[in-house]
Formats: sequence, structure tokens, C-alpha cells
Amino acid sequence: MGENLYTIGNEEDRRILLNNDKCDKYDYLVAVACGAIGGVIDAFFVGAPGESKLGDWSDKQVDGVVKKFAKMVGWEPSADKANNTASAIGFLERKYKVNYDQTSTGQVGNQFDMYTKNHHMKSLSHSPDIIGLFFSILNQFTSTSSFAGNGKLVTINTNTQELQGNNFISKLFCGVANWFGHIMSDIAGSSGSRGNSGRGTGVVIPFYELFQFCKFGKFKVVKQYTVNGETKEKVFLNDFATIATKAFEEGYDLRFGVAMAIPVLVTELSIRLIWSIRRHYQYERPLKDCIPTQKHADLRVMLLLGNGTLCIIDAMDAGIRSKGNFLSFFMHLNLIAWMRFIIMVLKEVCIRFGIVGAMEKAIQAYKRIDHELLMYLKELKKIDIEQFKKETAMYNDLIKGLDRATSQEELKEELNNIYQKMGWKKPWEGDFDDFMTNSNKPMVFE
Repeated sequence: MGENLYTIGNEEDRRILLNNDKCDKYDYLVAVACGAIGGVIDAFFVGAPGESKLGDWSDKQVDGVVKKFAKMVGWEPSADKANNTASAIGFLERKYKVNYDQTSTGQVGNQFDMYTKNHHMKSLSHSPDIIGLFFSILNQFTSTSSFAGNGKLVTINTNTQELQGNNFISKLFCGVANWFGHIMSDIAGSSGSRGNSGRGTGVVIPFYELFQFCKFGKFKVVKQYTVNGETKEKVFLNDFATIATKAFEEGYDLRFGVAMAIPVLVTELSIRLIWSIRRHYQYERPLKDCIPTQKHADLRVMLLLGNGTLCIIDAMDAGIRSKGNFLSFFMHLNLIAWMRFIIMVLKEVCIRFGIVGAMEKAIQAYKRIDHELLMYLKELKKIDIEQFKKETAMYNDLIKGLDRATSQEELKEELNNIYQKMGWKKPWEGDFDDFMTNSNKPMVFE
């Protein structure tokens, strides 16, 4: 039965994964064209923080999400503040207070440099990913605050964080809700910065905080300043961690990440759509074979080529616009596109070398084991425990009665009693001895 439930990892699918579906020249053209369209959108509409047309749009969308969330959890603004993002943020800040919200160098014992524009990146608990959730729960339960400072993990003691709940599970739920609510209060900037008509500093792109541990390299950063009306330049050499932090301070946050994701989505969705249309209408394949999944080798190659084209255009645009300033180059890079491309390359390498096949076999084995265990549990649930106990007690009484018999006559009497108690029909009629002497009378068991 389990064999019929799971078909993803069978031999046919693994054969299709590697051998079937070869790209033709039109597939390559479609992939490059879609990637080029995504690259043009990225170059002219995404760009860098502060000069992004799509960035303004994504900021407004995030503002809308924050206000909707605030209303869901109790924000009731007056008519004049119904569309006031700062008011919604202020409500969330008051509702979801945390003990790890330090904002300055002095508050962390001068162990590293930190201020309002980068504390959402320095504080690991402010990250909207599994790392942020882990450190948030840890910090709330232990009354500590964890940071990435000077390439190291820094932990300080804080005021006690009192979590609601009568047991560990309820307190854990409260901690998770607190973490998410506080993220929502910071994702569109602070109430103070938004109240002063500024953009504010949001939270990092998931796992972006790990760049703080990349204390390597010396990259050229050019800073312009004016003296007596004359523009001058000063050159700095920064490591990669400092570059990533400065980019975040300039607006390279999760809101801008939403804008960067748009050309990636346009590229992928257009490739998948055209691939499905061609397979169904040109090659007349059934709809179930035109679902754009990773088991189709030609689709994976097209996605690789499309995303690769997008990344090449993105890198060329960043190089031209940066003019040798690595900070500007980094801020013009579409990190979402590059991470997507790298993941796809690694996945394809795993498929080509058979790593995925081995993993799939193991996963399918566990799935089958899980299925059989579930079926066994279902059968166990059908057992009437109370009836089973009653029948067991009755059988024990019958056995005790047989044990009490000390002679053949007593044993015969006990057997007769058992037949009567159980309601069984005897396989013979009349006296047992007379029945046994008559060879023409058979025993009938019902």
C-alpha cells in the first residue's frame, strides 16, 4: 500500500530527472530572453537603495502589511491616523517589548560600535529567520541579548524578560509571538524615524546578518565630502563585514529585498509559463506532464540559464554604476538573484552526481516506514481496550477453574460449565460416553 502513495522518488522519476527532456534552441532563446528582461527590470527599476523605483513601491507594500497586522492585534487608530504608519509601528513597539532592543554602543558595554541605524543588524534576535528566532527565544528565557560584534558573538545580561504563561510550552509560544510581533514593529523602521518623515531602518534580509562574521578582504570605498564648496574624495579599505553593514545602513534591508525579488520572479515565472505552454500545445503532452517541477531536466537548464543571464546583467550594471567604489557595487548587486542562482547550481550539481538520488531513496524509505507506522496505529485504535480487559479476565477465570479440577469428573464438569458460560454449542449430543461408543455419530464444531 505504501508503494502506491509515494511516487516522487521512484526509478521512473529519477530516470526522467537525468535523461529525458533535452533543450532545443528555442528553449535556450526563451531562457536568455526572460533572463534579459529580468536583468533590464533589475538595472532600471531596482538599482540601489535610495534610487529604486520598485523600492518605493515595496516600501509602501510593507507599510500596508504593518498597518494590517497592527489592526489584527488591536490597533484602533483615530480617523486622522488610520493611514499613519508611525502610529501603527508605535502601537506594535509598546505591545511587543523585548529585552534585547539595545541601540547604542554604551548599552553593550562599549564592546563594539553600534547605533540606531545598524542595531537591527547587530542584534541577532532581530533577524527574520531561524537564527533570529533561536536567539530571540534564548534571550527572552535567559534575560540576555546576543550581538555580532567585530566578527564575534557577543552576549550581555539584560533586565529580566517576563513571559506570560503557566508552563514552558505556553511561555515558548509567547516568546515566538513576541519575536514575530517585534519584527513587525521594526520591519518598516521605528516610529520615531517614520514620524519625522524618514524611511527608517528596517530589518535584514534573511541570513544577511551572517555577513558580519565575514571579516576578510580589503575593498575600496570612496566617500565624497565638500570643503569650501569643493568636492573631495577620501578612500577607505573595508573588510566585507563592514561593507555589508554600511550597505544595510544605507537601506539595503528586507524592504529592498522585496524589490530585488521582483526581477527574479519575473524571470522564473515567465520561463516556467512558456515551458508549460510549449510542452502542452506544441508537443501535445498531457497537462500532468506540463507541470513545471524540478524533475524536468530541460526546465532546470532553462532556469539556470535565465537566472545566470539576470546575474550577468546585474553584475555588469553594478560595475558600470559603481565606478570602482565597492560599497556602491555591492548595493547595486541583486543579492536575491545571486543567492537563487547559487542554490540552483548546487542543486543541479547534486543531481548530476547522484547525491539527490541517494537522498531521495532515504527520504522515501522513511516515508514508507512512517506510512506503515500510521497504518499500525490506526489498527491499534480499532481495539476496544475495555472489551479486551473483560475478555482477558473471563479467560483467566476459566483457566483457574480448570486448575481447580483434581479428577476426570471435575474436569468434565468444568468443561461443561465453560461451554455454558461461553454460550458454545457442544459438538456432541447426549451422554459423552455413549456418543463416543457410537462410531456413526461424528462431532460437529460450529
